[in-house]
Amino acid sequence: MSLNIADYPTLALANLPEELRSLPQERLPALCDELRSYLLHSVSRSSGHLASGLGVVELTVALHYVYHTPFDRLVWDVGHQAYPHKILTGRRERMASIRQYEGLHPFPWREESEYDTLSVGHSSTSIGAALGMAIAADEERQNRKVVAVIGDGALTAGMAFEALNHAGDLHKDMLVVLNDNEMSISENVGALNNHLARIMSGSLYSTLREGGKKALEMLPPLKELARRTEEHLKGMVVPGTLFEEFGFNYVGPIDGHDIDTLVETLRNMRKLKGPQFLHVMTRKGKGYLPAEQDPIGYHGVPKFDPAESCLPKSAPTSPSFSSIFGNWLCDMAGGCDKLMAITPAMREGSGLVRFSREYPKRYFDVAIAEQHAVTLAAGLAIEGKKPVVAIYSTFLQRAYDQLIHDVALQNLDVLFAIDRAGIVGADGPTHQGAFDLSFLRTVPNMVVMTPANENECRQMLYTGYMHTGPAAVRYPRGSGCGAEIDDTMTALEIGKGRRMLKGKGVALLNFGTLLPEAEAAARALDATLVDMRFVKPLDEALLLDLLSDHELLVTIEENAIMGGAGSAVNECLMRHKKPVPVLNLGLPDIFIEQGSQQQILAKLGLDADGITKAVQDYQAR
Repeated sequence: MSLNIADYPTLALANLPEELRSLPQERLPALCDELRSYLLHSVSRSSGHLASGLGVVELTVALHYVYHTPFDRLVWDVGHQAYPHKILTGRRERMASIRQYEGLHPFPWREESEYDTLSVGHSSTSIGAALGMAIAADEERQNRKVVAVIGDGALTAGMAFEALNHAGDLHKDMLVVLNDNEMSISENVGALNNHLARIMSGSLYSTLREGGKKALEMLPPLKELARRTEEHLKGMVVPGTLFEEFGFNYVGPIDGHDIDTLVETLRNMRKLKGPQFLHVMTRKGKGYLPAEQDPIGYHGVPKFDPAESCLPKSAPTSPSFSSIFGNWLCDMAGGCDKLMAITPAMREGSGLVRFSREYPKRYFDVAIAEQHAVTLAAGLAIEGKKPVVAIYSTFLQRAYDQLIHDVALQNLDVLFAIDRAGIVGADGPTHQGAFDLSFLRTVPNMVVMTPANENECRQMLYTGYMHTGPAAVRYPRGSGCGAEIDDTMTALEIGKGRRMLKGKGVALLNFGTLLPEAEAAARALDATLVDMRFVKPLDEALLLDLLSDHELLVTIEENAIMGGAGSAVNECLMRHKKPVPVLNLGLPDIFIEQGSQQQILAKLGLDADGITKAVQDYQAR
C-alpha cells in the first residue's frame, strides 16, 4: 500500500525534476522535509536502504533543481543513496516495490528510467563513467553537463583515483560531488566554509583565477608560485589540496543539509569550465534520530515502525553462514597466532564483528579496495602468516587478477571465505554470486569447496586453512538447514564427495546448499544422491564409479551453468571417453533479477519440484 501523497503537498508538485525546477527556491526546505519523511515511511513499509538516502535529501533536490536532468547526466555512486533520486524521477508511487520480485531495482538502473544514466551496484564507478560521458558531451557541443556523486566510502577504491587522475589530465567539463558523511570532520563545516564555497565557485573568483593563469603563462616561475600560493591558502581552511593536485578546482567543504548554499554553489559551479570538485558534508540518517545514532544498523533495514526507537529483531531458526564463519574464525585464531583476517569494508555482512573486537591487531578492513585486500593477503602469506580473506562472491570478481597473479601463481596459503555465493535475493543482478565457481575452477593451484550445510562449512573452512596453497569455501547468504555443528574441527580429504542416498538409474550430483532440495527430488525420483563437496579437485573416482549403474547424471549448483561445477563433470566424462547423458541444472545465461531467494530458486527450477520436473522432462524426450 503506497503512502497518501496528499500528506505531502509540496512533494506532490515534484513528481519529475522539471516540476521540481518550476518551484520557487523558498519552497525547497519544505520539499526536503516532506521528501525525507516520505522516504522514511516508504522504506519502513517495504524494507531497503535507509540511512544513506536520508543523508542526501538536500543534495538530491539541489542537483535536480540546478541541473537539467535527464539532458544533463547525473551518476550516483554507490547506488544505495539514490532512493530520493528515484522518488523525484517519476517512481514515487512504486517505491513500495523496491528490491522485491518484479519491483523497482535496488539501485539506479538504465532500463528503469532515463534519469538513471549508469546501472550501478558495485562502488567507485561514477567518476570513470562520468568522464566518458563528459568526453562525449564535449564532442556533441550541446552544453550538456555531467555530474558524478560519489560517497566517501566509494572514494577509497583505486579506480576512483585512476579516474580522477585521467579526468584532471583531460580537463573536460565535469563535476565530482564528494558526499562525505564521516562525522569525525563534520565540525569543520560552518558558516565560514559555506561562505568560502560560494566565493570559490563564483564567477568573480573563477575569472580572476583563470585570467591570472593566462597572464602568467609567459612567466612559468611566477605561475608556479601563484599555483602553490593558492593551494597553501586553500589548505589552511579546506582539505582540498589532494584534489587540486589531480587537476580539479576544489570547492568546499559545505553543509550538505543547507539547501540554499547547495543550490547557489551548484549554480555557480555549473557555469565553470574544466573538472570541478565539490566537497559536501552530510550526516547519514539525517532527520531520523535512531538512524543518526546508528547509521550502520539503519543502512539496510527490514520493515519497521518509525515510531519505535529500534529495529525489530529476527529470530533465525539456525545460525547464518556468516556467523558460522565468524565463530570459526575466532575459534581458529585462539589456537593459531598466524591467522590474519582481511575484509574490503564488509565487517558486519561477513560476520567479522566479534573477531575485530577480540583480535583487533589481526583484523584489517581495507575499505572498498578488493584488489588491495587480496594482494595484502599475498604479502602476509609470503611472510609466513595465514591470511583469511572474507569477501562477497560478487566483490571477489573485482580482484580476479590479484587472485590469479598475486596468490595462485605463487601458490600462497590464502583462504578465501566467499559469502553471498549463489542467489542473494533483494539486492538483485549486481550482487548475485553467480560466477565464482566458474572463474575459480579455471585457476591452477586453487581448491574450491561447496559446503552443503553449516557443519560442512565449518569443517571446510578448517580444511582450506590447513591446506598448503590457496583455497576457497563458498557459502550463501542467510541461514542453513539446521544441521548439528561439531565443535571439533576435522580436515576433510581433499577432493572427496560422499554418497547420501542409493537409488536407481539417475544420480543427482549436488554442489552446495541446495542439498535439501536435491534430497527431496532424489526421494521423489528414487534417484541416487551425492554430496560432491569439491568442485576442484573433482572426485573423479566417485564420478566414474557411478557410471556402472546409472543411466543419467544430473548436476545441481547455485552458480552459472556455463563453466561451473556441471561443466567440470562434463569435461571429466569427455576426458575419460564416457559418453553418458548429463543434465546440468544451475543458473541460466542471464543476469538474475531481484526477489527473495525462494522466489528466484523456484522460478529457475532449482527447488525440489523444479529439479524433479527437469529430470522427468529430460527422460521423456
